[in-house]
Amino acid sequence: MKKVITYGTFDLLHYGHINILKRAKEKGDYLIVAISTNEFNEKKGKICYFSYEERKKLIESIRYVDLVIPENSWDQKVSDIQEFKVDLFVMGDDWEGKFDYLSDYCEVLYLNRTPEISTTKIKNELAFNLKV
Repeated sequence: MKKVITYGTFDLLHYGHINILKRAKEKGDYLIVAISTNEFNEKKGKICYFSYEERKKLIESIRYVDLVIPENSWDQKVSDIQEFKVDLFVMGDDWEGKFDYLSDYCEVLYLNRTPEISTTKIKNELAFNLKV
């Protein structure tokens, strides 16, 4: 069985998230999704609309996802790969090159993002529309 892992915040779930999860699952047999906790997001300077538990329930409901785990720090990726015996680490291409060091532990692949949509874009457009 080929295990794949990906990481993200997955706030304001949209079709771009679904696209990347579907494509990640197509690369293996078992997809693990690590979702950044609210506490970790605060350390990164991000504020989520939905709580970790709400985001976890949403991601668990997607048919491509086999397991959801919390992401508590940048440093846990190596231990997650080892603990879950991961074969492939997948991230969006906006992170290209940033996780190449993980190739010492598993294959690393950057997938093209859905270019016209992102949570940041949604939040910015909603904020703009509220000002108008």
